[in-house]
Amino acid sequence: MTIDHDVETIVDLGAALIDAIFDRRPLPEIEAMVDGGAPLWFQDEDGTSCLHAAAYVEDAEFVKYLIAEGAVWNAVDNLQNTAGDIALSLNNETCYNIIRDAGIRSEMLLTLLASRSIEMPTDRSSLILKSTDTTAAGMLDAYLASPLKFTKDEHGQEICLLKIAGEEVGVMMGWERPIMQETVNNLCSKHPCVGEGLKVLNVGFGLGIIDTLFQSLPTTPALHVIIEPHPDVLEHMKETGWYEKKGVRILEGKWQDFVESDEILGIGGFDIVYTDTFSENYKDLHQFFGHLPDLLADSDSRFSFFNGLGATNTLFYDVYTHLAELHLSDLGLDVEWSDVDTAAAFGEDRWGKTREYFGMRLYRLPIGRTSIVG
Repeated sequence: MTIDHDVETIVDLGAALIDAIFDRRPLPEIEAMVDGGAPLWFQDEDGTSCLHAAAYVEDAEFVKYLIAEGAVWNAVDNLQNTAGDIALSLNNETCYNIIRDAGIRSEMLLTLLASRSIEMPTDRSSLILKSTDTTAAGMLDAYLASPLKFTKDEHGQEICLLKIAGEEVGVMMGWERPIMQETVNNLCSKHPCVGEGLKVLNVGFGLGIIDTLFQSLPTTPALHVIIEPHPDVLEHMKETGWYEKKGVRILEGKWQDFVESDEILGIGGFDIVYTDTFSENYKDLHQFFGHLPDLLADSDSRFSFFNGLGATNTLFYDVYTHLAELHLSDLGLDVEWSDVDTAAAFGEDRWGKTREYFGMRLYRLPIGRTSIVG
């Protein structure tokens, strides 16, 4: 049965549904309102949705029902809070997990559909596949055509900046150094080949923090391949002597240009693989995951990536973290996670005048180890 309502009626039905949830009306009444056409996607003037309301009243039954009926799990209110954020702020783990798991299921399904070239929905249900940023920060080709600046801020922090419409956006910043240091420690510590020189692949040079750390190992890598597409970064690498370093091989272009080439596959696999790209989304990262069985040398090989997607919102960051773990598990990689305090080195002043791109206090550092390759 098709229910046809005008806009005013839809608004009234949506507002009434939110009010009924706040009033803790019995679930059968809520079900009747939804069956009668109350829109699950409706948000009031404060941005509150029915799912926000269910999180506020901490009713797991409401949350589970609304999710099952199609409520938008990642809708944000005027304060940029999701229903998951509300549940988290109230320490309601049950409601939070229901919403988070709905996000993971949604993103897994949409990733699967994308991999099969099935037409994507145009609603707001996906974080991965619907890009809302059409600037150089969100589109790779626009980023590669935009100039970069390498400088230091007032705290002496190294920064690589991209300017968009008069606003400075950090491509990479010095506060990431503790993350990179811990990543290299976890990737290389006790690796059986570390004493004879590892074969390392890094995608995305940026400020060169992690590559410098790889080069600073007690035994420098036997082979250190760096893939970097941005012309200004490549020029910076030439100016700072990276093209002359022993054992370093620089491939100028996107990782997609090389990942299936003889220049990479002819090496026979790497001991360490790391990727940290700019202006790419989870769809691209998931595509990179698919190449890992060919990139990793053996069961001792290790993989990591800069885990920064969705990192301005707790729920989104949690969803992406779990999503990556599940997709890597599908490839036979077990992921171990550790936490790094992102404010330890520079505190909250680390952003200076640049746009914040990582809002979490704790960075979830992934290390993937494979026992099944190929």
